[in-house]
Amino acid sequence: MKSYLPLILGMMAVTYIPRLLPLITLSERPLHPKIKKFLLYIPYTALSALIVRGIMQSGNHDLLISIVGLGVAGVVAWFKGGMVLSVIAAIVATFIMLTIR
Repeated sequence: MKSYLPLILGMMAVTYIPRLLPLITLSERPLHPKIKKFLLYIPYTALSALIVRGIMQSGNHDLLISIVGLGVAGVVAWFKGGMVLSVIAAIVATFIMLTIR
């Protein structure tokens, strides 16, 4: 039987090194304000990509529920700002819609 340890260690290195190198190389350098502003948008774009993917995979019978969850997340994110709060509000709205259905 083959040992999976070299495979696991290799995957760990390939995953960890690209995260470590920017931390080491850029930690002491000041970033341009435009780059800082761009980096602030990354969590929101990643979240929106996951939400849109989930809506597209929800199927026709849950489309209304998905749109309500998306709308609640969008409204809360627009007015309150926080990503965590918008996700929690969308989860609660989706749960309520699922129990009403």
